[in-house]
Amino acid sequence: MKQVILRSGEPVLEEVPVPVPAPGQVLVQVAYSCISPGTELAAMATASPWGLVKTVLTRRNLVRKAWAVVRDRGGRAAARIAQERLAGGVVAGYSCAGWIVEVGEGIEDLAVGDAVACGGAGFAHHAEFVAVPRNLVVRIPEGTDLAAAATVTLGAIALQGVRRAEIQLGERIGVIGLGAIGYLTVQLCRAAGARVLGVDLDPARVALARESGCDWAVDPAADDPVAVAHRISDGYGLDAVLVTAATASDEPVQHAMQMARRKGRIVVVGDVGLNLRREEMYLKELDLRMSTSYGPGRYDPTYEEGGLDYPYPYVRWTENRNMQAYLECLATKRCRTEPLVATVHPVDAVREAYSRLQGNGARPLTVLLRYPAASTERPVSFERSVAVGKEHPSADRIRLALIGAGSFARSTHLPNLMQLADRFTLAAIVTRKGASALALARQYKAARAVTDYREVLTDPAVDAVLICTRHDLHTALTLEALSAGKHVFVEKPVALTGGELEKLEELLHDLSAKAGAPILFVGYNRRFSPCGRRLREIVEQRTNPMQVYYRMNAGFLPTDHWVHGPEGGGRIIGEACHIFDLFTFLTGAHAVEISAHSISPRTAAARARENFTATIRFADGSVCTLLYSALGAEGFPKEYAEIYIDGATVVLDDYRALMLHGGREGAIPRGKQDKGHVGVLEAFHAQITGRAPVRMGTDELLAAARISLAVDRQILAASARDV
Repeated sequence: MKQVILRSGEPVLEEVPVPVPAPGQVLVQVAYSCISPGTELAAMATASPWGLVKTVLTRRNLVRKAWAVVRDRGGRAAARIAQERLAGGVVAGYSCAGWIVEVGEGIEDLAVGDAVACGGAGFAHHAEFVAVPRNLVVRIPEGTDLAAAATVTLGAIALQGVRRAEIQLGERIGVIGLGAIGYLTVQLCRAAGARVLGVDLDPARVALARESGCDWAVDPAADDPVAVAHRISDGYGLDAVLVTAATASDEPVQHAMQMARRKGRIVVVGDVGLNLRREEMYLKELDLRMSTSYGPGRYDPTYEEGGLDYPYPYVRWTENRNMQAYLECLATKRCRTEPLVATVHPVDAVREAYSRLQGNGARPLTVLLRYPAASTERPVSFERSVAVGKEHPSADRIRLALIGAGSFARSTHLPNLMQLADRFTLAAIVTRKGASALALARQYKAARAVTDYREVLTDPAVDAVLICTRHDLHTALTLEALSAGKHVFVEKPVALTGGELEKLEELLHDLSAKAGAPILFVGYNRRFSPCGRRLREIVEQRTNPMQVYYRMNAGFLPTDHWVHGPEGGGRIIGEACHIFDLFTFLTGAHAVEISAHSISPRTAAARARENFTATIRFADGSVCTLLYSALGAEGFPKEYAEIYIDGATVVLDDYRALMLHGGREGAIPRGKQDKGHVGVLEAFHAQITGRAPVRMGTDELLAAARISLAVDRQILAASARDV
């Protein structure tokens, strides 16, 4: 399918695979999409090298992130991330309309064939097909023009501003900035029974607003909007002023305060300067209100992506319900969009469409892109795989497909696979979003970009898969891939529940009886680090059991982070499993007794399941303790261990150094941190090719998962008793 990507300051039309709707999403074939002038022209600027640098330097949180990457992973890693961002470009678009052609799991109130409008940055792209979560999709009322419905996001933004203004019948309202959002705001204010004064520096927009029913429209160069505001309100000033302009200047807000009556309302909808002057606000006792995009639910992943709706009696107007209300205004002709959607370009002419918005002359308020679906029948099949590079078959190189290209896969596994190009060749990169799959496939020289993982499981040109999805998908994908005969490297955790672990054990037991059965490998990388391997060599020579103390300063994660939810399974199962595997590796034995204790949190900011101590006694008599904490200082080293053995003490310092006390040889001097991410891939290759001395058995593979589940159960049970 065709999709618009903003790259190097220009719109580019790419051929990408059709996305796969996740549970709770629908696949929509797009007929029209709407280009938002302010948002997308700003995005074009950031899609260039200088734009990216400027964005980072002007935002403190990005400066901190960039410095953290340089500090922890070096300048090359930071440069690679920047290169990846520029090569991938910016996926454009956040408002479109079309027909549903596929329904994801869990969707019951929408069906194939429904005409719908879609919103949402990251979902409602300029593309022939888009996969959109349920709460960002609304059914189009019968008889509503599909092209007009493609402006649904702009309409919802304008409507949320109107709602924040709490407009009442007969009020005098000001709208500063008569671009696309301002134009719709004027229409909606009039539909609410208000009389409207529009203000803009562009005489053409002022004239258009006047022609479209705005009661008063002025150009500050020709008339004083403050004087007009007082003249039309019997000298009192306007009841409310909505600022829909886009400028770094704070003058629009200052003018709004001067135009408003005493105890009036100022609503900021556009991206404007807010260097406020206290006197005007204080003397008039003005209310200054922000309007957040489409409305309640925006920027809340549990609403937008998780599908959790807000209760109707308590949150009457969510972003979805705002989208619905706007479409009803279109259906009943209370909102006119003819001047707004007068310019329509075929998607193949996307450069011309953006040029119209950037022109120095008369510019349209917005531009629509038209897709083949607007005039042809909908297809019944989709291409979810696009050839990118050439395959390089080799007897020694494993043909690997990466499933799931999140931040960890991009920052760690993909660069490491390039480093191990003599052992692996990337047959495919699989991720639900086609543009991401294509960009990564190009950057890392993969043969194909794919959006449906099932295509690689049935592909004879794929030997193995590397599963890097979110945690809740690991077990199901592992079972399916092993059953398809593919070797599997699955990132931890291998299972989130005891039931999942049992299914995996059953399949592995069945496969063990078959010759040439596929290999399962779990991404417990600590045991494959230089420090981990050296530790094993040291402790193998012990006479007596050992004591191990391991501290993980895990760092704070917000309470709404996905790791804490059902997708992540919590930090015990999702991260502490690394250390439980290391304990198993060092002792060479299975756990016989587990005792876990957590803090008793007094506030929601601290969680029992990420602030605990777990002590495990192993069959060889060794005792290993993990102190896992999210309460520590951010800059303090993350991982530290002390191993007490036969009169000697070994200290592991954050996988940068290994220090020995007690006369034994084998220290590792302080150097670059290496947690074994390359080593674990090398070991996977060795297992598949038969070069590993011993193939890991099921018990060893799943031991850490068993311990993690047991610790998690104890912490949850103790927390329940505390409550």
